[in-house]
Amino acid sequence: MTAHVVVGVDGSPSAEAAVRWAAEDAFRRGCALRIVHVSEPWTHDSRLETPAGFLESLAERSEAALDATASLAREHAPGLAVETSSETGRPVEVLRREAEGAEQIVVGSRGRGGFTGLLLGSVSLALAGHVSVPVVVVRGEQGRVYGEVVVGFDRSSESEAALAYAFEEAVRRGARLRAVHSWELPVFATGAAAYTPLVEDVFASELGLASEALVPWRKRYPGVEVEETVVYGHPVGVICEASATADLVVVGSRGLGALGSAVLGSVSHGVLHHARCPVAVVRASEETPVEAEEA
Repeated sequence: MTAHVVVGVDGSPSAEAAVRWAAEDAFRRGCALRIVHVSEPWTHDSRLETPAGFLESLAERSEAALDATASLAREHAPGLAVETSSETGRPVEVLRREAEGAEQIVVGSRGRGGFTGLLLGSVSLALAGHVSVPVVVVRGEQGRVYGEVVVGFDRSSESEAALAYAFEEAVRRGARLRAVHSWELPVFATGAAAYTPLVEDVFASELGLASEALVPWRKRYPGVEVEETVVYGHPVGVICEASATADLVVVGSRGLGALGSAVLGSVSHGVLHHARCPVAVVRASEETPVEAEEA
Protein backbone atom coordinates (compact mmCIF):
# COMPACT_ATOMS: atom_id res chain seq x y z
CA MET A 1 0.00 0.00 0.00
CA THR A 2 1.31 3.46 -0.85
CA ALA A 3 -0.10 6.58 0.86
CA HIS A 4 -2.26 5.52 3.79
CA VAL A 5 -3.59 6.44 7.23
CA VAL A 6 -3.14 3.89 10.05
CA VAL A 7 -5.74 3.37 12.77
CA GLY A 8 -5.31 1.08 15.77
CA VAL A 9 -8.37 -0.91 16.88
CA ASP A 10 -9.30 -3.27 19.70
CA GLY A 11 -13.07 -3.66 19.45
CA SER A 12 -13.89 -0.89 21.93
CA PRO A 13 -16.38 1.95 21.26
CA SER A 14 -13.45 4.37 21.36
CA ALA A 15 -11.70 2.42 18.61
CA GLU A 16 -14.86 2.46 16.50
CA ALA A 17 -14.94 6.25 16.80
CA ALA A 18 -11.28 6.33 15.74
CA VAL A 19 -12.08 4.19 12.68
CA ARG A 20 -14.87 6.50 11.59
CA TRP A 21 -12.63 9.53 12.03
CA ALA A 22 -9.71 7.85 10.23
CA ALA A 23 -11.92 6.73 7.35
CA GLU A 24 -13.11 10.29 6.76
CA ASP A 25 -9.55 11.57 7.06
CA ALA A 26 -8.17 9.04 4.58
CA PHE A 27 -11.01 9.83 2.15
CA ARG A 28 -10.27 13.57 2.35
CA ARG A 29 -6.58 12.89 1.75
CA GLY A 30 -7.35 10.63 -1.20
CA CYS A 31 -5.37 7.76 0.30
CA ALA A 32 -6.06 4.30 1.74
CA LEU A 33 -6.87 3.23 5.29
CA ARG A 34 -4.88 0.56 7.13
CA ILE A 35 -6.63 -0.93 10.18
CA VAL A 36 -4.33 -2.65 12.69
CA HIS A 37 -5.36 -4.95 15.55
CA VAL A 38 -2.69 -6.04 18.04
CA SER A 39 -2.73 -9.05 20.38
CA GLU A 40 -0.45 -8.76 23.39
CA PRO A 41 2.52 -11.20 23.28
CA TRP A 42 1.67 -12.84 26.63
CA THR A 43 -1.42 -14.37 25.08
CA HIS A 44 0.82 -16.37 22.75
CA ASP A 45 3.99 -16.83 24.79
CA SER A 46 2.61 -17.57 28.24
CA ARG A 47 4.15 -20.62 29.93
CA LEU A 48 0.87 -21.29 31.70
CA GLU A 49 -1.29 -23.98 30.24
CA THR A 50 -4.14 -22.54 28.19
CA PRO A 51 -7.43 -24.21 27.30
CA ALA A 52 -7.66 -26.02 23.99
CA GLY A 53 -8.49 -23.63 21.19
CA PHE A 54 -7.54 -20.55 23.27
CA LEU A 55 -5.05 -19.14 20.78
CA GLU A 56 -7.34 -19.95 17.88
CA SER A 57 -10.13 -18.03 19.57
CA LEU A 58 -7.83 -15.03 19.98
CA ALA A 59 -7.00 -15.12 16.29
CA GLU A 60 -10.69 -15.38 15.45
CA ARG A 61 -11.45 -12.46 17.74
CA SER A 62 -8.79 -10.36 16.03
CA GLU A 63 -10.12 -11.19 12.57
CA ALA A 64 -13.68 -10.51 13.70
CA ALA A 65 -12.67 -7.10 15.05
CA LEU A 66 -10.88 -6.29 11.81
CA ASP A 67 -13.79 -7.44 9.65
CA ALA A 68 -16.26 -5.37 11.66
CA THR A 69 -14.16 -2.21 11.61
CA ALA A 70 -13.32 -2.60 7.92
CA SER A 71 -17.04 -2.81 7.15
CA LEU A 72 -17.64 0.24 9.35
CA ALA A 73 -14.95 2.19 7.48
CA ARG A 74 -16.32 1.25 4.07
CA GLU A 75 -19.85 2.19 5.12
CA HIS A 76 -18.63 5.49 6.51
CA ALA A 77 -16.53 6.34 3.43
CA PRO A 78 -17.84 4.46 0.36
CA GLY A 79 -15.14 3.74 -2.20
CA LEU A 80 -12.33 3.97 0.35
CA ALA A 81 -9.52 1.45 -0.08
CA VAL A 82 -9.19 -0.48 3.19
CA GLU A 83 -6.45 -2.89 4.31
CA THR A 84 -6.39 -4.82 7.59
CA SER A 85 -3.55 -6.32 9.58
CA SER A 86 -3.58 -8.63 12.63
CA GLU A 87 -0.35 -8.27 14.63
CA THR A 88 1.16 -9.81 17.74
CA GLY A 89 3.31 -7.64 19.98
CA ARG A 90 3.24 -4.61 22.19
CA PRO A 91 0.66 -2.17 20.77
CA VAL A 92 2.88 0.90 21.08
CA GLU A 93 5.82 -0.78 19.38
CA VAL A 94 3.61 -2.09 16.58
CA LEU A 95 2.07 1.34 15.97
CA ARG A 96 5.47 3.02 15.99
CA ARG A 97 6.55 0.58 13.30
CA GLU A 98 3.33 1.14 11.39
CA ALA A 99 4.02 4.89 11.45
CA GLU A 100 6.87 4.40 8.99
CA GLY A 101 5.49 5.38 5.62
CA ALA A 102 2.05 6.36 6.96
CA GLU A 103 0.40 9.75 6.57
CA GLN A 104 -0.53 9.68 10.25
CA ILE A 105 -1.57 7.42 13.13
CA VAL A 106 -5.08 7.51 14.61
CA VAL A 107 -6.08 5.97 17.95
CA GLY A 108 -9.05 6.15 20.29
CA SER A 109 -8.82 7.90 23.64
CA ARG A 110 -9.49 4.72 25.61
CA GLY A 111 -8.80 1.09 24.80
CA ARG A 112 -9.26 -2.47 25.95
CA GLY A 113 -7.96 -5.90 25.00
CA GLY A 114 -4.96 -5.45 22.74
CA PHE A 115 -4.74 -1.82 23.75
CA THR A 116 -5.03 -2.31 27.50
CA GLY A 117 -3.18 0.55 29.20
CA LEU A 118 -3.46 2.89 26.23
CA LEU A 119 -5.77 5.21 28.09
CA LEU A 120 -5.86 8.92 27.46
CA GLY A 121 -2.41 10.29 28.19
CA SER A 122 -0.65 6.97 27.69
CA VAL A 123 -1.28 7.24 23.96
CA SER A 124 0.29 10.67 23.75
CA LEU A 125 3.24 9.76 25.94
CA ALA A 126 3.93 6.58 24.00
CA LEU A 127 3.39 7.78 20.44
CA ALA A 128 3.21 11.56 20.03
CA GLY A 129 6.65 13.04 19.59
CA HIS A 130 8.20 9.58 19.26
CA VAL A 131 7.10 9.07 15.65
CA SER A 132 7.69 11.39 12.75
CA VAL A 133 4.06 11.50 11.61
CA PRO A 134 1.14 13.26 13.30
CA VAL A 135 -0.73 11.28 15.96
CA VAL A 136 -4.47 11.90 16.28
CA VAL A 137 -6.26 10.93 19.49
CA VAL A 138 -10.00 10.74 18.85
CA ARG A 139 -12.13 11.81 21.78
CA GLY A 140 -15.32 13.74 22.37
CA GLU A 141 -18.70 13.17 20.77
CA GLN A 142 -18.52 12.65 17.02
CA GLY A 143 -21.07 13.47 14.36
CA ARG A 144 -21.58 17.22 14.63
CA VAL A 145 -19.51 19.37 12.27
CA TYR A 146 -18.58 22.90 13.39
CA GLY A 147 -16.39 23.90 10.46
CA GLU A 148 -13.49 25.04 12.64
CA VAL A 149 -9.93 23.85 13.28
CA VAL A 150 -8.13 25.19 16.37
CA VAL A 151 -4.34 25.41 16.56
CA GLY A 152 -2.08 26.57 19.38
CA PHE A 153 1.07 28.47 18.38
CA ASP A 154 3.89 30.39 20.06
CA ARG A 155 6.30 31.17 17.19
CA SER A 156 8.47 28.12 17.99
CA SER A 157 9.46 25.46 15.45
CA GLU A 158 7.01 23.12 17.16
CA SER A 159 4.11 25.48 16.57
CA GLU A 160 5.24 26.13 12.99
CA ALA A 161 4.77 22.42 12.30
CA ALA A 162 1.37 22.56 13.97
CA LEU A 163 0.38 25.57 11.86
CA ALA A 164 1.40 23.80 8.66
CA TYR A 165 -0.77 20.81 9.55
CA ALA A 166 -3.68 22.96 10.74
CA PHE A 167 -3.79 25.07 7.57
CA GLU A 168 -3.74 21.95 5.40
CA GLU A 169 -6.58 20.47 7.47
CA ALA A 170 -8.58 23.69 7.15
CA VAL A 171 -8.18 23.49 3.37
CA ARG A 172 -9.21 19.83 3.20
CA ARG A 173 -12.25 20.45 5.38
CA GLY A 174 -13.22 23.82 3.94
CA ALA A 175 -13.09 25.08 7.53
CA ARG A 176 -12.02 28.29 9.23
CA LEU A 177 -8.88 28.30 11.38
CA ARG A 178 -8.67 29.65 14.91
CA ALA A 179 -5.06 30.33 15.90
CA VAL A 180 -4.55 30.62 19.67
CA HIS A 181 -1.46 32.36 21.05
CA SER A 182 -0.82 32.95 24.75
CA TRP A 183 1.74 35.04 26.55
CA GLU A 184 2.99 35.62 30.09
CA LEU A 185 4.99 38.40 31.70
CA PRO A 186 8.69 37.72 32.30
CA VAL A 187 9.47 36.37 35.76
CA PHE A 188 11.13 39.59 36.87
CA ALA A 189 8.01 41.54 35.87
CA THR A 190 5.33 39.44 37.52
CA GLY A 191 5.27 41.76 40.53
CA ALA A 192 4.34 44.59 38.20
CA ALA A 193 1.42 42.74 36.65
CA ALA A 194 -0.99 45.06 38.44
CA TYR A 195 0.33 48.02 36.47
CA THR A 196 -2.12 48.34 33.60
CA PRO A 197 0.22 50.25 31.22
CA LEU A 198 2.83 47.46 31.41
CA VAL A 199 0.27 44.73 30.72
CA GLU A 200 -1.22 46.73 27.87
CA ASP A 201 2.21 47.32 26.33
CA VAL A 202 3.14 43.64 26.51
CA PHE A 203 -0.24 42.62 25.15
CA ALA A 204 0.10 45.00 22.20
CA SER A 205 3.58 43.62 21.52
CA GLU A 206 2.43 40.01 21.67
CA LEU A 207 -0.55 40.77 19.47
CA GLY A 208 1.76 42.28 16.86
CA LEU A 209 4.20 39.38 17.01
CA ALA A 210 1.40 36.84 16.71
CA SER A 211 -0.09 38.61 13.69
CA GLU A 212 3.35 38.85 12.10
CA ALA A 213 3.95 35.12 12.60
CA LEU A 214 0.75 34.34 10.70
CA VAL A 215 1.51 36.60 7.70
CA PRO A 216 3.39 33.99 5.61
CA TRP A 217 0.71 31.41 6.36
CA ARG A 218 -2.08 33.77 5.31
CA LYS A 219 -0.22 34.42 2.06
CA ARG A 220 0.28 30.73 1.38
CA TYR A 221 -3.36 29.90 2.20
CA PRO A 222 -5.36 32.95 1.09
CA GLY A 223 -8.59 30.96 0.95
CA VAL A 224 -8.54 30.04 4.66
CA GLU A 225 -10.49 32.25 7.05
CA VAL A 226 -8.24 32.87 10.06
CA GLU A 227 -9.30 34.09 13.50
CA GLU A 228 -6.51 35.13 15.87
CA THR A 229 -6.94 34.68 19.62
CA VAL A 230 -4.24 36.23 21.83
CA VAL A 231 -4.56 35.70 25.58
CA TYR A 232 -2.57 36.30 28.74
CA GLY A 233 -1.87 33.08 30.65
CA HIS A 234 -1.54 29.38 29.99
CA PRO A 235 -3.06 28.28 26.67
CA VAL A 236 -4.45 24.89 27.77
CA GLY A 237 -7.66 26.33 29.19
CA VAL A 238 -8.27 28.55 26.18
CA ILE A 239 -7.58 25.79 23.65
CA CYS A 240 -9.75 23.29 25.52
CA GLU A 241 -12.58 25.80 25.75
CA ALA A 242 -12.31 26.41 22.01
CA SER A 243 -12.36 22.64 21.41
CA ALA A 244 -16.02 22.52 22.47
CA THR A 245 -16.98 23.97 19.07
CA ALA A 246 -14.10 22.63 16.97
CA ASP A 247 -13.77 19.62 14.70
CA LEU A 248 -10.06 19.24 15.46
CA VAL A 249 -7.42 20.74 17.75
CA VAL A 250 -3.79 20.82 16.61
CA VAL A 251 -0.78 21.16 18.91
CA GLY A 252 2.94 20.65 18.43
CA SER A 253 5.46 18.41 20.19
CA ARG A 254 9.15 18.89 20.74
CA GLY A 255 10.07 15.45 19.47
CA LEU A 256 13.03 15.42 21.86
CA GLY A 257 13.96 13.66 25.07
CA ALA A 258 13.14 10.28 26.58
CA LEU A 259 10.27 11.27 28.89
CA GLY A 260 6.85 11.64 27.35
CA SER A 261 6.02 14.78 29.28
CA ALA A 262 9.25 16.41 28.09
CA VAL A 263 8.53 15.41 24.51
CA LEU A 264 4.99 16.76 24.54
CA GLY A 265 5.32 19.82 26.73
CA SER A 266 2.67 20.96 29.19
CA VAL A 267 0.37 22.40 26.53
CA SER A 268 0.12 19.30 24.35
CA HIS A 269 -0.14 17.06 27.40
CA GLY A 270 -2.86 19.19 28.98
CA VAL A 271 -4.86 19.50 25.76
CA LEU A 272 -4.76 15.73 25.19
CA HIS A 273 -6.25 15.22 28.64
CA HIS A 274 -8.97 17.86 28.53
CA ALA A 275 -9.93 18.68 24.93
CA ARG A 276 -13.50 17.91 23.91
CA CYS A 277 -12.74 16.93 20.31
CA PRO A 278 -10.04 14.96 18.42
CA VAL A 279 -6.50 16.22 18.97
CA ALA A 280 -3.64 16.03 16.46
CA VAL A 281 -0.13 16.15 17.95
CA VAL A 282 2.38 17.17 15.29
CA ARG A 283 6.09 16.65 15.68
CA ALA A 284 8.39 19.45 14.59
CA SER A 285 10.66 18.82 11.63
CA GLU A 286 14.06 20.40 11.10
CA GLU A 287 12.66 22.78 8.49
CA THR A 288 9.17 24.25 8.42
CA PRO A 289 7.15 24.12 5.19
CA VAL A 290 7.01 27.91 4.82
CA GLU A 291 10.76 28.27 5.29
CA ALA A 292 11.39 25.45 2.86
CA GLU A 293 9.16 27.07 0.24
CA GLU A 294 10.79 30.46 0.60
CA ALA A 295 14.35 29.04 0.47
